[in-house]
Amino acid sequence: MRLGLGLPVSGAWATPETMSYVATRAEELGYDSLWTFQRLLHPLDEEWGRAYHAVLDPITALAYVAAVTSRIRLGLAIVNVPYYSPIVLSKALTTLDIVSHGRLDVGLGLGWTPQEFAAVGVSLARRGARGEEFVHALEAIWTQPEVEFHGEFYDVPRSRVQPKPVQRPHPPLLLGGTAEAALRRAGRISDGWISSSRTDLSAIGTSIGVVRSAALEAGRDADALRFVVRGVVHLTPDPQVDRKALSGSAAQIREDLVKLAGVGVTEVFLDLNYDPRTVSDDVDEQAGLANAELTMTELAPQP
Repeated sequence: MRLGLGLPVSGAWATPETMSYVATRAEELGYDSLWTFQRLLHPLDEEWGRAYHAVLDPITALAYVAAVTSRIRLGLAIVNVPYYSPIVLSKALTTLDIVSHGRLDVGLGLGWTPQEFAAVGVSLARRGARGEEFVHALEAIWTQPEVEFHGEFYDVPRSRVQPKPVQRPHPPLLLGGTAEAALRRAGRISDGWISSSRTDLSAIGTSIGVVRSAALEAGRDADALRFVVRGVVHLTPDPQVDRKALSGSAAQIREDLVKLAGVGVTEVFLDLNYDPRTVSDDVDEQAGLANAELTMTELAPQP
């Protein structure tokens, strides 16, 4: 099972200097990937959690660390397709794949916040159908020498769209979502599935089973799918008794990783963007970085 890290994109530690340090240090320690997430705004009359108070753009953040790394893969987990048109997002992602020399993994979602849908001027209705068509439009743009796509939601007139991504036929496309329809969609049309920060990791095997079943029903190779877990990690000096998965001592967290591999997870990225010791408004940047350094070092992939 591969092991990655969440790139600093939220809160006090999301500075250019910290992003650069974490990215290069992760590569040095042997981590396989860096991942971001997307949040456009935070409403004044609701509380979604400190991780969502101040969030950098995920594509721009990955482009920044692409320039200071050479091996580690760069993952979006996720960007919400209703906030874009396929032609605009494809251009940004193609550029990122080119400047990273083919290291991009693309995670796509449908969005869930009414406030963000209102801000981008898109209806929440029929998100699933819109998302599935979006994937097909992206694939057409990336694989057809002369592109022409006409759907219910999106149109691309007959044209040349150049350049194409480095990775062929295109960067891996992974889908998010927790509802059964979303899981089945991932199995039918994508290269894999990404779990959310709120996923119950004790039951993730069930979700993986739904994705795999849908792939098999569609005549696809379920063993080729990737299953990526956003690991909300909280390292403590001493073992914990009453704890969530990926919380506790380094030994306990490693045991959790082994269990996740056993139920079919192919990659976990340890995400400190959800740790109050890193992202809280009153946390000093250096204190947050010290917590990140300890976690990265203690849980680094074993040679």
